[in-house]
Amino acid sequence: MDLNLTASELQFRDEVRAWLEANSPRDWKAQQANETMEERFVFLRAWQRKVYEGGWAGLSWPTEYGGRGATLMEQVIFTEETARFGTPPMPGVLGLVLVGPTLITFGTEAQKRRYLPKILSGDEIWCQGFSEPNAGSDLAALRTEARLDGDHFVVNGQKIWTSYGWASDWCELVVRTDPAADKHKGLTVLLVDMHSPCVEVRRLRQMTGESEFNELFFENVRVPAENVVGRVNDGWNVALGTLMHERAMLGAGVQVQYRRQFERLLELARSLDRIQDPVVRQKLGQSYAELEIMRLNQMRAISGIIQRGQPGPEGSIQKISWSEWNQRFQQLAAEILGPYAQLEKGAPSVLDDGDWAYGFLRARGNTIEAGTSEIQRNIIGHFVLGLPKSY
Repeated sequence: MDLNLTASELQFRDEVRAWLEANSPRDWKAQQANETMEERFVFLRAWQRKVYEGGWAGLSWPTEYGGRGATLMEQVIFTEETARFGTPPMPGVLGLVLVGPTLITFGTEAQKRRYLPKILSGDEIWCQGFSEPNAGSDLAALRTEARLDGDHFVVNGQKIWTSYGWASDWCELVVRTDPAADKHKGLTVLLVDMHSPCVEVRRLRQMTGESEFNELFFENVRVPAENVVGRVNDGWNVALGTLMHERAMLGAGVQVQYRRQFERLLELARSLDRIQDPVVRQKLGQSYAELEIMRLNQMRAISGIIQRGQPGPEGSIQKISWSEWNQRFQQLAAEILGPYAQLEKGAPSVLDDGDWAYGFLRARGNTIEAGTSEIQRNIIGHFVLGLPKSY
């Protein structure tokens, strides 16, 4: 595996950098400091529209669906460069990274032409209806049911930990359509209009003070049968495809963001005269080494996708790596910064506008979202090490 970029990839990277230099908004975080989540979302949707009109959204998607037909490596380069520039996040990230690739693989031609262009432009925001209160990490134990009634499914049930549920227009919903079947074989994936009657969204307040996650409630919600993705009762394979894309691609930009945070912590350690502490130096060195491993593992995961045409278990390795690294890193930052690490936005003498206090609290969810560390280790044990399945 050659980890060096080719001449054409270097040229592409330079093109990306030039566009970001000319178009990336400066100080966007400061501009939105006192705005609500809804107000920030208006700004972020405008940013995604600009990226789309510049020809950078869905780079590796087929051109007939609004993509650019670029290579997966070029998509990774773009993701890494936006992280390096610190550009605003895309509000339609779940559609771009998860739902879109799932529809490209499993969707009908009509579904692709209906949904993919609006995912790219940000005109329609998507969420995932996967996790449930009583299923824990066992997705296949879900109970939300869908009963066929003529040419519609009638959906009843509850979902939880739904990112962007409050802002979403559509939901990729996993439901149980055959209660008598084995729990992995009676599932179906539906595309549900979040503006349908009897869909209720309730916000969950996190320890960071945000309400990014939501509960979803469905009471006799009617969904056209044409909104089935893949085949009825084969939703487990469709959902796995979504999850594999999530775990494989999220690490591409994350490891670059973490590198920027690491370099900033180095600056602060020097300014606070903590850099000469031998224990601090050892822990910083360990963090740096793990960051390099993360970068190389990400390259291995992308190479695997290019060779096989689909994500593999390397994504689970990367998910464990970045989620657990960030928790250790945030703990280290708290040790180095001392009382400054507890200061939130607006407090006197606060460092970096309270990002360190926020980062420490937000990192607690890293090992839960996108599949818990326990689930990822089971996947690695079975598919990589050949160990028996854990039931």
